[in-house]
Amino acid sequence: MKKTTVINSDLSRVISQMGHFDTLAIGDAGMPVPKGTEKIDLAVTKGLPSFIDVLTNVLSELAVQRIYLAEEMKVQNPHQLTAVKALLPDVEIVFIPHDQMKADLSQAHAFVRTGEMTPYSNIILESGVTF
Repeated sequence: MKKTTVINSDLSRVISQMGHFDTLAIGDAGMPVPKGTEKIDLAVTKGLPSFIDVLTNVLSELAVQRIYLAEEMKVQNPHQLTAVKALLPDVEIVFIPHDQMKADLSQAHAFVRTGEMTPYSNIILESGVTF
């Protein structure tokens, strides 16, 4: 049995296949996922698992050099923005319009759907390197 923290087999596979500058998205239950983008659906019920719980889990295994967040998060979900910044204090944040984020999901290796039910709880993680 796997000893590290990401035990979901699909999520672990996607993380292990990522290279420098590749992207992985994590988001709320309502985010539309483009056809052709793999969706790893972890949602169980409202709020389970939370966006922050899944992000924390992914960050335990993925080197991240940059993140993309929706501009709208600043006003519509500042609590979530504070939580993201706490998890990634030294990582560059690029704010983009939510519509651009939805379009950019087509380039992501996968989208991880959570049970999160708060607005704009979505992030695109850009993979860094470990050396």
